[in-house]
Amino acid sequence: MLALREPLSVAHGADLTRRAWVSQAIARIETDINRSADTHLIRLELPRAPGIDLYLKDESSHPTGSLKHRLARSLFLYALCNGWIGPETTIVESSSGSTAISEAYFARLLGLRFIAVMPRTTSREKIAAIAFHGGEAHLVDRGDVSGEAERLAREIGGHFMDQFTYAERATDWRGNNNIAESIFAQLSLEDRPTPDWIVCGAGTGGTSATLGRYIRYRKYPTSLCVADPESSVFHRHYAERSVHRVEACDSVIEGIGRARVEPSFLPELVDRMIAVPDAASVAAARMTSGLLGRACGGSTGTNVWACLQIIEEMIADGRQGSIVTLLCDSGERYRSTIFNDEWLAGRGFDLGAPLARLDVVFGAA
Repeated sequence: MLALREPLSVAHGADLTRRAWVSQAIARIETDINRSADTHLIRLELPRAPGIDLYLKDESSHPTGSLKHRLARSLFLYALCNGWIGPETTIVESSSGSTAISEAYFARLLGLRFIAVMPRTTSREKIAAIAFHGGEAHLVDRGDVSGEAERLAREIGGHFMDQFTYAERATDWRGNNNIAESIFAQLSLEDRPTPDWIVCGAGTGGTSATLGRYIRYRKYPTSLCVADPESSVFHRHYAERSVHRVEACDSVIEGIGRARVEPSFLPELVDRMIAVPDAASVAAARMTSGLLGRACGGSTGTNVWACLQIIEEMIADGRQGSIVTLLCDSGERYRSTIFNDEWLAGRGFDLGAPLARLDVVFGAA
């Protein structure tokens, strides 16, 4: 019996040490949350669409500059509380950039090594931002980026965060200052405090899951629309559940759209999907940037184009109401891509027609 007690005692001591580190790690993240204010809700004037209000939830004002800051924080807390991360754990993630930037921030906060597995086409500004926060970029050519991240984590004994699986369950969708609760709280003093529509994109599907669940939980009549790049599988799966994969999602809009349906995408929570051409997304991003006086990213343009379609329908039907969408990240991350005229010309983009259509609703009266 004595021979058994020593190893058990040692193991218990090691567990207590790890538990103490986890408690400290969670406290560090909570302290970081306490230092951060909520993100702004910006009202865009629509002089050509009287009676219709459009709001942008500005997620670019997070410390890491994007909507993915919320997700990264939730993923770290989820993994810590599940016992998946310890003081020596290397964190590995599959990302197109923004989630990796945010996870690099939290990994450095906890003193952990972080490796981002990303497509080689990821903008150089995002790669630089990951490095700024102490992360490492592991770039791959076309293929299964998530599979490579999982393989790498297994090879080095690290933890694969797997945002595409855990995004929908890591966030407390009932509240706790999630993005949905924040939106409705900030609308409370507006003329129309309950929006007719909330519009978002889908990369993991975590944001749409949180919004959809919260809308139902609070019994709001609000409808949820997901804007999706044309080459993505999500809108195809929404229309026909037997479709789970496309050959490739070759959209230039980073952060949204996938070639396969990810576990966190829950189509039952979505009321409508709008497929958006890349040229329309870029045009809307540039137009919105001009209205705001600062650049916003391509996924914001995708959201705004979907809002444009909803607004056009409301005008045609003589309806009034309000719409909320997300300003996902700063356009500064895309100066070398969607805000670079030579880069666009090299890909054959013509923004004339979508810009003209946008001007009908968003132009000066």
